[in-house]
Amino acid sequence: MNNSKLITFVAIVIPVLAVMLAARFLGFPVFERIATLLFINMILVLGLQAFMGNSGILSFAHIAFMGIGAYTSSLFTIPLQMRGMVLPDLYPVLKPILLSPYAAIAVGAVAAMLVAALVAYPLMRLSDAAAVITSFALLVVMHTIMVNWSEVTNGPRTLFGVPKATTIYLAAGGAILAALVALYFKESRTGLLLRAVRDDEIAAGAMGANLSLLRWKGFVLSALFAGFAGGLWAHFITSYQPSAFYLKETFVILGMLVIGGAGTVSGAVLGTFVVTFAFEALRATENALNSSSVFPWQLVGLTEIVLALAMIAVLVLRPGGLIEAEEFGAIWRKWRSRG
Repeated sequence: MNNSKLITFVAIVIPVLAVMLAARFLGFPVFERIATLLFINMILVLGLQAFMGNSGILSFAHIAFMGIGAYTSSLFTIPLQMRGMVLPDLYPVLKPILLSPYAAIAVGAVAAMLVAALVAYPLMRLSDAAAVITSFALLVVMHTIMVNWSEVTNGPRTLFGVPKATTIYLAAGGAILAALVALYFKESRTGLLLRAVRDDEIAAGAMGANLSLLRWKGFVLSALFAGFAGGLWAHFITSYQPSAFYLKETFVILGMLVIGGAGTVSGAVLGTFVVTFAFEALRATENALNSSSVFPWQLVGLTEIVLALAMIAVLVLRPGGLIEAEEFGAIWRKWRSRG
């Protein structure tokens, strides 16, 4: 790892550790919960950046792979004595299998990766609007399966009984690991070729770049990140429904990446921090205004509206996001050379 990459990695690790330590030792449970969810979202956004940022293709299906990771890891960790009540129609072959939460989280990540590997390769031949539409269709298909596969997911009802195993330390460690992998992938041969295809598909193809294979590798890695984040999230929330992995969450994760900057790992991290804390501040403001009866009506959806307006403003004023093309390390070296 060269100096620029090392500086970038350190610049990402420091705020993660600072937030983790502040949340752990200040003694505010609400802040610790926000910080843990921030780190899980950071893994999701970094996974989306690994594919979308390098390929230039918008993917709506990312959050569905989070659902695969969540349901798979939960399936193998719900206590045996509760499974008959939680999943009464569970397949007999699966009923006696019980894993530790950490092993199950790993299994969920691998399951998401395998599903992506199986379904994505034919789709990776598509570009532009066709690729976006098919990724949205894939999200709809997988959401429909989650809602109706009651033997495994409990259908549209709440899945409960998942043991809580995700700590702030585990979430922060996962976020740091995800940042390291995302940085390595961006500068790897696959990442470089993937960006070459993004910038000039015809020229990259003429040089021998396998467009479908490159995109497939990025998509599979992205799904691995999402499945891992889904397992962490499931073992932190402990009960959830399929609606948790659909349009609202997709919009939030995309907002984090677009505002921060899809082209850089640094932008993905910055966007996650900015949007998470802004989201929580707006939610607190909305609740305070509603409880104080400042207005004769109830404010509803203030956070989502402001996030949407922020996305529009960023896309109009700075289409590449807050950090468009250079990582923290390159920005630091430029600043030092000017000084």
